[in-house]
Amino acid sequence: MAEFHNKNVSDVSLKPFDVLDIDDHMEWATDEKTAKFCSWEPFHTKAEFLKYYNNCVLTHPWIRAVCLRNKPVGYILVTPNLTGMDQCRAEIGYGLGSKYWGKGIATSAVKIVVAESFKEQPHLRRIEAFVDVENVASQKVLEKAGFSKEGVLREYLILKGRVRNMVLFSILSTDGVSPNAS
Repeated sequence: MAEFHNKNVSDVSLKPFDVLDIDDHMEWATDEKTAKFCSWEPFHTKAEFLKYYNNCVLTHPWIRAVCLRNKPVGYILVTPNLTGMDQCRAEIGYGLGSKYWGKGIATSAVKIVVAESFKEQPHLRRIEAFVDVENVASQKVLEKAGFSKEGVLREYLILKGRVRNMVLFSILSTDGVSPNAS
């Protein structure tokens, strides 16, 4: 595959998950590097992934495959807060197969999702991201996508048996983010 650099954003797209793409999904879903900072463990079989697909993907309010030239290479999701006081904010999460890291793909996908989310959901004022303090690459993705670092949440959660510090990032609908901005 040719080297991709963030010069042509049109090479990056989002699409709904499709079981017919399972072989492409298995490439990133079995990648231990991809799963390192995620809540899920790497999948070992298509049956495991299909169970996840049925129980989590199909029931999630907004999740898409991140595609490079229409091939799924990762995922991105936005989880809205549905209770009264919290309806103005949502949380973004994403993962990308490690062989696609450092090419601007995740940054492009985040920019697309942020712009679409604020456009499609006018009540949404804020999108948040919680990133492990050790996941410096993901922090850079968010900064390049226009997010602001708000601070470190000490001993915020337990992930894979370890208490983790998380960095909180946010972007507001008034920050003027464009999916095509560099």
